Amino acid sequence: MKRSIYLMVIALLIVWQVEAQITTPQPSPLGEISQTVGLAEVSIEYSRPGAKGRKIFGGLEAYDKLWRTGANMATKLTVSDEVMIEGNSLPEGEYALFSIPGEEEWTMIVNKNTKQSGTGNYDESEDMFRFTVPAKKIDMPFETLTFMFSDLTDTGAKLHMVWENTMVSFGIEDPNVDKNVMAQIEEKMADPGDDPNLYYAAANYYYTTDKDTEQAQEWIDKAVELNGDRYWVMHLQAKIHEKNGNYESAMAAAKKSKELAEENGNQAYVKMNDELMTTISDQM
Repeated sequence: MKRSIYLMVIALLIVWQVEAQITTPQPSPLGEISQTVGLAEVSIEYSRPGAKGRKIFGGLEAYDKLWRTGANMATKLTVSDEVMIEGNSLPEGEYALFSIPGEEEWTMIVNKNTKQSGTGNYDESEDMFRFTVPAKKIDMPFETLTFMFSDLTDTGAKLHMVWENTMVSFGIEDPNVDKNVMAQIEEKMADPGDDPNLYYAAANYYYTTDKDTEQAQEWIDKAVELNGDRYWVMHLQAKIHEKNGNYESAMAAAKKSKELAEENGNQAYVKMNDELMTTISDQM
């Protein structure tokens, strides 16, 4: 009986302790940012410390000393497919992003071990690679450590880390965009049926990447045949015909695209068609 009462008291104390916990804001809350780079998904998961009136680099974070590039657990970099980071190949997977801050340049480190808190368990033999980037001073200080993407292209982007008045940036590229898109085109266009969107997408990729423009013209003409009331499709048809030297059919497509754009109130396409018609007229 006494043992049962004793166990009951212990259980009640445990429940009381759990219920008595207070949830408060974290000094370095967890943050995550993701971006499609080419066709690969790239994400950064990191704890975000604040400056709080402190001198950060050369102060709180010493120069020329290994840093976890955040707070709490090591900053995690995840890529859904192979990417190139400043010329270094990184396979699909999860990685820790360490750094060695310097006054004029930083050493960035991509490490295999994501289960690290601080730098005490860091093992250089687990590095995937290192590279250096310049450190830039910025006019607008950032109170909180921030990662962000910019300068997006069809195959790449820039990743920036900013804190206090310092920014470091590096490029990320998807080296497999063309290979993967071409594989999709080969598969889908083997039997596209009557789907105008497939014809349009394949023609657009061939046009924008300077591939077989005669094939692109065949596909875009089929897209217009299947669904010819879309001004953006006819605008692409005009551009492809113009590129192939078919100026009369290009002009006709541009005029029709402009009419449809005006009907739909899309002044951007009206302007683009006007500019394209001027270009075509100069060549006729």
